[in-house]
Amino acid sequence: MKVLVVVQARTGSTRLPGKVLMPLAGKPLLVRMLERLQAARTPSQIILATTTAPSDDPVVELAKQAGVACVRGHPTDLLDRHIAAARTTDCDAISKIPSDCPLIDPAVVDRILGAFLEDPSYDYVSNLHPATWPDGYDVEVMRRDTLETAWREAKLPMEREHTTPFIWERPERFKIRNVTWDRDLQMTHRLTIDYAEDYELIRRVYDALYVEGQPPFGLQAILDYLEAHPEVFALNQKFAGVNWYRHHLGELKTVDASQTRIPEHERKAPPKA
Repeated sequence: MKVLVVVQARTGSTRLPGKVLMPLAGKPLLVRMLERLQAARTPSQIILATTTAPSDDPVVELAKQAGVACVRGHPTDLLDRHIAAARTTDCDAISKIPSDCPLIDPAVVDRILGAFLEDPSYDYVSNLHPATWPDGYDVEVMRRDTLETAWREAKLPMEREHTTPFIWERPERFKIRNVTWDRDLQMTHRLTIDYAEDYELIRRVYDALYVEGQPPFGLQAILDYLEAHPEVFALNQKFAGVNWYRHHLGELKTVDASQTRIPEHERKAPPKA
């Protein structure tokens, strides 16, 4: 079975514009992340899916720098962008890995893709529903015909923007598997990038653990470093558990408020007496 890994990336992040271009150990964040994906052992092709906006021309250049193919498409319809990437190949399955996961462990990618490949009866496999891995370790993989079905039938803006909710919100229709971890760090350990504090933590981790020419440092090395340096772990703790679910709890059927958190700056002040 041929697997295509699609990495969605753009410069127009509302919370931290240009985050994929920010430096980590001397190279742009997106290039460092692509290096980590290229270190995974599961045979796959990687394509970067960005937008048609001129502001994303630098993303195309980064893809070239990393030796990765690139497609360009709709700025907010990520489902359409993933299908556009798939249709440039003869892949049988598509893995979705967002570009805000620059600390992703190649071994975790192999574990999730391996779980999918070992049983082709599954339509969709991920480590997200419910999540137990640290935030920033998102790996989803699905059959090509399953993604095509979602592309044809998904109507809600949330389903188009986040690519896969149409699938995992319908466990009665699709055969779904979740790969859990032996720990649950989803709401406590934030290794993704959305805010300046996230970048500072990730930069400190890279400065401490990255060694040129050596295999990518793994999740356990990151956790050990954060445990030994609580001041680094604390850098983005105010955003631990914050994710996109918080905006769609009224629409989602398989996600509840225990799986997300509203950051302090988004909370409304109580009305004055």
